[in-house]
Amino acid sequence: MEENYIVSARKYRPTTFSSVVGQKALCSTLRNAVATNRLAHAYLFCGSRGVGKTSTARIFAKSINCEHPTAEGDPCNECPSCRQFNENRSLNILELDAASRNSVSDIRDLVDQVMVPPTEGRYRVFIIDEVHMLSQAAFNAFLKTLEEPPSYVVFILATTEKHKIIPTILSRCQIYDFHRITVGDIADHLEYVAAQEGYTTERAALNVIAQKADGAMRDALSIFDQVAASSRGNITYQSTIDNLNVLDERYFSRLYEAFRKADVAEALMVYKEVREHGFDSHFFINGLAQYLRNLMVARDPRTLSLLDADEAVKQQMAAQAAELTPEFFYASMSLCNEADLAYRQASDKTFLVELLLIKLCQLNGPSPIFSGDGEGQKLQKIEVNPAYSQTPATPQPSAAPVQPQAVRTTVQTAPAAAPAARPQTQPIQYPATPAPAAPVSSATQSAAASQRTIRRTAATRGHVSIASVFAEKETEQASGPAVTAPKRRQPFTDAQLMQQWGAFINAHPKEHILVNTMRAHSPAHIEGEETETYLVTVVNIGQVELLNEVKPRLLKFLRDALSNDYLDLRFNYDESAISPTAWNDRDVLAHLVEHSPHVAELISAFKFTL
Repeated sequence: MEENYIVSARKYRPTTFSSVVGQKALCSTLRNAVATNRLAHAYLFCGSRGVGKTSTARIFAKSINCEHPTAEGDPCNECPSCRQFNENRSLNILELDAASRNSVSDIRDLVDQVMVPPTEGRYRVFIIDEVHMLSQAAFNAFLKTLEEPPSYVVFILATTEKHKIIPTILSRCQIYDFHRITVGDIADHLEYVAAQEGYTTERAALNVIAQKADGAMRDALSIFDQVAASSRGNITYQSTIDNLNVLDERYFSRLYEAFRKADVAEALMVYKEVREHGFDSHFFINGLAQYLRNLMVARDPRTLSLLDADEAVKQQMAAQAAELTPEFFYASMSLCNEADLAYRQASDKTFLVELLLIKLCQLNGPSPIFSGDGEGQKLQKIEVNPAYSQTPATPQPSAAPVQPQAVRTTVQTAPAAAPAARPQTQPIQYPATPAPAAPVSSATQSAAASQRTIRRTAATRGHVSIASVFAEKETEQASGPAVTAPKRRQPFTDAQLMQQWGAFINAHPKEHILVNTMRAHSPAHIEGEETETYLVTVVNIGQVELLNEVKPRLLKFLRDALSNDYLDLRFNYDESAISPTAWNDRDVLAHLVEHSPHVAELISAFKFTL
């Protein structure tokens, strides 16, 4: 008769302190407490799921009553007390699941059992799992007993959410925080389990399982069983990523090479393969960001310890990351973060990811267009040969056709470097064009030789708005042409500005959202600016978008009203700011009626309505 199958999480559950994985220092403290008989009356074990809280509580409870503990402080598992516990018939060790028994009556039953002394052994140990699930009344009913239990009672409380436990409970316990188990420790333990079960494994496959478990040994063993079942005990890297639907890091490694070589086509083809394998694009963005972060911390020996991986993997990633500068990683992580924030609002998710990959390739290209500075990317200054500006050039005396000329386009970052140091693209040949029929003035030639700049700025922190691009362009147009009469700079006071601010509100009564936003948020002068700059702080991104769209009209109105072309406005949002309440006409009327009975009588007498 075949034995019933037992999952690895139960079969290899620790039974001694030595077999607890990843909690060496904590277990050493508990061993010393047992060996010296310095036991507290209440312990609180805290930590995330699957790190060994309940298992350690059981080992500790068994060690307290063990008659012949080992030299290392572990229970012997041979004395009557240990055997009774292993066979689930011990009367001295009781477990309570507070997730299902969390009422006052359950705690009262527990208090009644506390009053019964042990028939065998020295202590009665009460293990209360998920103690944070107790109700407020149950906590209060438990306080007195927890503070002054009988001398033969030891409480061991376990929780995954320490912050939910009231301070009066915390103050009565010795608190032990369990750490997340590292990838190396999990992989080592899985290797031991595989050897016991007779499985063949690859270390890379065990690392994938360990990373998927996210610091929880119980989750790692469950995933291990799943992969072992699907691969019939031959746990390879490929079978693991196929079974767990894990995005292979080899994709990210290929992408990194594409970024390093500025190969946009290769990056897009890698992303195409990822989509064809059924992976979600948002999951891909997060995975790429994590991979770039790992490379960044692996690049510097001081931060190498932040990388949760085997030593061989750390050294491999460190060598790979040394090929690019830290600035590349800072900018690339910023771009990935902005793409993550914009993903939910994007109408075309694929286009968003492809644009991200193009930007990442451009960061290391010969002509870096995107800065990736964390405040929205900027298209940098582009120089255009004057001969190919929109203004026709002066015709040459000769009637011969104009020979083809090359346009030199140079992309630079601010501040601009010396012309000799600027990276240049290959010249582009254009077909011959006939000379213009009429001459043009020298002023026109001068205007044609001026550089043309295209700028795109972020409307908010980490948020790129298309509306803000056109808003800034219209603002520049509202400021007038580059060559005009001297600009106006009539002094004005903040009170005069607020008067014109209100005048603009009154001039647009039907734009209700704009009116309410402007009423609720007033501009504040920024000191130390060369221009008369004012900052308007709102409480959400939508308001910033709206104000950026209205900015050209608003600036023109204020500049004309105050006769000052140096006036400028900036918009920002602060979620922590308290939004003032803006009153509409009904609110004003209600306030008047409440504080002036005569107004109410007037409305009633003349039957006014609003």
